[in-house]
Amino acid sequence: MVSLMDLALRLALVACSLWGGLALLYRFPAGIAGRRLAALAWLLLGVLCLVWHWQGARPGPALVMGLSMVLLLGWWWRLVPASDLPWADDVAHLATGRRHAERLELDHVRCFDWLTRDHARVAWERREYDLQRLTTLDLFVSGWGRPGIAHVLLSFGFANDRGRVDDFVAFSVEVRRERHEPFSEIGGFFKRFELAIIAADERDAVRLRSNVRGESVTLYRVLLGERERQELLLALVEQANRLAHAPRFYHTITANCTTLVYALMRRIIEGLSLDHRLLLSGLLPCYVHDHGGLVPGFSLDELKRRGDITERAIAAHADPRFSRRIREGVPGWCDGSAARPGAAPGRCD
Repeated sequence: MVSLMDLALRLALVACSLWGGLALLYRFPAGIAGRRLAALAWLLLGVLCLVWHWQGARPGPALVMGLSMVLLLGWWWRLVPASDLPWADDVAHLATGRRHAERLELDHVRCFDWLTRDHARVAWERREYDLQRLTTLDLFVSGWGRPGIAHVLLSFGFANDRGRVDDFVAFSVEVRRERHEPFSEIGGFFKRFELAIIAADERDAVRLRSNVRGESVTLYRVLLGERERQELLLALVEQANRLAHAPRFYHTITANCTTLVYALMRRIIEGLSLDHRLLLSGLLPCYVHDHGGLVPGFSLDELKRRGDITERAIAAHADPRFSRRIREGVPGWCDGSAARPGAAPGRCD
């Protein structure tokens, strides 16, 4: 009969073998063939240690794997994120900027015209926004069929001289990949990618997901105070400025599109609770709804149903009024314009 100690040692050997193999597969400093060879060699070491222990040895396998893990972790902790790699076009520039009195200047706003999911007419623009006209905040949730998994965008709306909200800039926390490098959710656990905060024209960011990638996109109007809304926007720009000087690794769980925004919001709103729904980005609307951050008077299911903009986005693909058309019928919006705060549910006045 296997003792509890023997079982624990075998589980530890398996865990170390799998983790080390994946770490080498994604981060060993070599081409794909070299990484595969390094990972295979590590897995072979793990198998040998397991067989050795199976044959009755105890301290030997633990000592060999322990010393090997010390060496591996020594290399692992010396890995540092980069800022000057040949980045993919869509993450070539971070959302850096600066505030001048009541104006916000963004250095690079992405304005791509996407032709396919991998190719676009590349365009980056410098834009300025009047912070006194920052009027709305919207949450876009884009899913691709995996339960609880989605990508989150924050879109800030600015009013024109007539008070109509018609200028939007979307912020997206993304994986910063190298050119021709595919995304890997598993690689996101193993320091494979850097972290990026991107500012984009809404027609770029939304159409890429709904019209080009075929994802299901839902829009929610977020009820955040004027001060908090402005502080969140400035915090995103400040974080992007920091990443430009001190890059960070992306992490599939702890540093992604949801957890980074939550960390910024905790600085603005005291007492914001930690919740498992923050780890599953597709459940973020439920979290925001429970904290009173969505339009009142509607159930979450109703907000989701009426906020599904996928078909409207496809129909308005080439329309210059794209942002207005996708908001038609969304609670908190009337004819593409923001309803007055405090208005009765479904009404604009």
